[in-house]
Amino acid sequence: MRDATDAGAQAAGVVSLPVSTRAKPMPALLSLLFLDPKFQRLRYSAAFAGYAAIVTMGAIPGARAEIGNYASGIVLHSLAYGAITLLLYTGSSGSAPSRALKSVLTVAAMGAVDELVQSFLPYRRGAVGDWLVDCNAAIMVAGLLWAFLPGEPRRARPGR
Repeated sequence: MRDATDAGAQAAGVVSLPVSTRAKPMPALLSLLFLDPKFQRLRYSAAFAGYAAIVTMGAIPGARAEIGNYASGIVLHSLAYGAITLLLYTGSSGSAPSRALKSVLTVAAMGAVDELVQSFLPYRRGAVGDWLVDCNAAIMVAGLLWAFLPGEPRRARPGR
């Protein structure tokens, strides 16, 4: 049975699709991209590709100043290294605590290298405060993922 909105849409020339052929909801796509084991290696590689892009773009004279018109350094560092943490966490294997620890330590090393590279550029400066923002973003994202993402299936112990 059709309701008034379907009849009005048909009168306007708009065709309504049956429920079975409509697009899947966004959570299913996000679940596929961030939780599906098929894409685990891709997510891990994407984290390092994103990091390389950050370091490369940060070395371009004037690029940081231009993007600073849209977002502050704290926002940029938090979003960038938070996203890298998400990719590292969901791209690595092991228990939730080990994935969180590996992700945070990797992001801490990445942030330190990024700030070290910046200290060698005459138009940039390396800042410990930026590195601390990177580490805090990693800790918060890894903690949230550890708390809310489903863990790996536990294997049954023999005899139980």
